[in-house]
Amino acid sequence: MRVVVALGGNALLKRGEPMSAEAQRANVRKAAAALADLATDHDIIVAHGSGPQVGLLALQAAALKEVPPYPLDVISAESIGMIGYVIEQELANVLPPATRLATLLTHIEVARDDPAFGRPEKPIGPVYDARDAENARTTHGWPMVEEAPGRWRRVVASPLPQRIVQIEVIRMLVSAKVVTICAGGGGIPVVRDPSGTLQGVEAVIDKDRAAGLLAADLAADAFLMLTDVDAVYLDWGTPQQRPVRRARPGELAVHQFPAGSMGPKVEAACQFANAPGRVAGIGRLEDARAILEGNAGTLVKSE
Repeated sequence: MRVVVALGGNALLKRGEPMSAEAQRANVRKAAAALADLATDHDIIVAHGSGPQVGLLALQAAALKEVPPYPLDVISAESIGMIGYVIEQELANVLPPATRLATLLTHIEVARDDPAFGRPEKPIGPVYDARDAENARTTHGWPMVEEAPGRWRRVVASPLPQRIVQIEVIRMLVSAKVVTICAGGGGIPVVRDPSGTLQGVEAVIDKDRAAGLLAADLAADAFLMLTDVDAVYLDWGTPQQRPVRRARPGELAVHQFPAGSMGPKVEAACQFANAPGRVAGIGRLEDARAILEGNAGTLVKSE
């Protein structure tokens, strides 16, 4: 099968871990092993998140007072290049020597008038306690949200992906059997002005929505979203929480999920799997093959 795999930023840099290059590489090495296992039977295309990483780079950029902070689209490109480099290198170390790999910085067009620009809700960067969150809000003017009791993160605009600018290049690479790492971090958000010129915007596209668009554009058979949670749960965080193991798109769509985390995953899964013959899965990175085979995680199919 042709399988688009979206690696969550929190799977590559786990919650509570130090945000160091060493921790990230160790997690990418584990991801590479799971991806290499899938690649023995399937053609894989790899997308990935960058929420923790892009927030960290933005924090580092803001700390240098002598230079104005770089805009978020440029910082997104930096984080995507950094993560793509490590993923490609670790995959090259575990795949057969003749395997061809490529990492592509991907521009994704969004609508200039997307209402998300007035409603920041995508968490990025490190987790703060209440005191540090208030300090970040005051010092940098960043909107903050309490993800869980006592756990605060910066939030930014997350417009919907409309078009993958380099989709023909990606198709060419995939057709040539190149293991392609693309649409990283949800892609670099760009808008087109009336003259047709592209320019970056201050936003972060949700990587699951972008990867879902990629999977549809590539006519993939399967779309996996791998994260640090073992499945989709109903009534998450309550005594009644329970995992969903299999569902049709319409069965999941009637439930509410957190906008900054599981919500986009479920939305992307339902959109992709709504077409007959396509399957979407959500679950832990180490369960990648088991999810695809219906033995772990949450599997979404229309029939």
